Amino acid sequence: MSEVRTITMEVLRYRPERDSDPVLQSYRVPCPQEWVVLDALDYIKNNIDSSLSYRWSCHMAVCGSCGMMVNGEPMLACKTFLREMGDTVRVEPLLNFPIERDLVVVIDDFLEKLKSLKPYIIRKTEKPVEEGTYLQTKAQLKRFKQYTLCINCLLCYAACPQYALNTDFIGPSALALAHRYNLDSRDEGYAMRQEMVASHEGVWECSFVGACSEVCPKHVDPASAVQQMKITSTKDYFLRLLGGKR
Repeated sequence: MSEVRTITMEVLRYRPERDSDPVLQSYRVPCPQEWVVLDALDYIKNNIDSSLSYRWSCHMAVCGSCGMMVNGEPMLACKTFLREMGDTVRVEPLLNFPIERDLVVVIDDFLEKLKSLKPYIIRKTEKPVEEGTYLQTKAQLKRFKQYTLCINCLLCYAACPQYALNTDFIGPSALALAHRYNLDSRDEGYAMRQEMVASHEGVWECSFVGACSEVCPKHVDPASAVQQMKITSTKDYFLRLLGGKR
């Protein structure tokens, strides 16, 4: 059996009842080959310092809860293997969000923006239940399936330079989810979302750096979604000029 190395975990701590500013705290942690960052944080909480606060749920890169900065990069703690890192690993809360406590950030801003974009299927008239479900072809499903993979981990917001400069920007994940429903053949809510999508705080605030897509653990490619929405919004604009409508 190979020897288990010991690493130093530098974890940003912020306890509002006692800290005026966040501080880094170091812990010496054993590091088996199969461990990810989340395992090390669990070890600290269970064996060294039970006061450490962080979010996690599934440990399978599905829930999106454990997004944090690892050595300065937005990552899922449950998907980031320690064997690929050096003997010192720095863990901090996601950038661009207020810190609530330790590695826990306040995501209310994102949730409000997501809610405003109506991320659900909207029908002008619902058909009777007895008529059955709304069917789709494989081609119709393929149009939007990629954008259904978003797990709201918010790594894209931590990587987005525009959101860092202007928190009024709706942001990549919320816009990609709006695009997902706009592309869904069952949905009729395009016009309701477009007021937000095509606003200055919407797709036009994006400068297409592409960092959001680079850090996305599910390869959703929100940058592509936003650029597609820019094209659609531009078409809408010229249609209105010509007296037509979508």
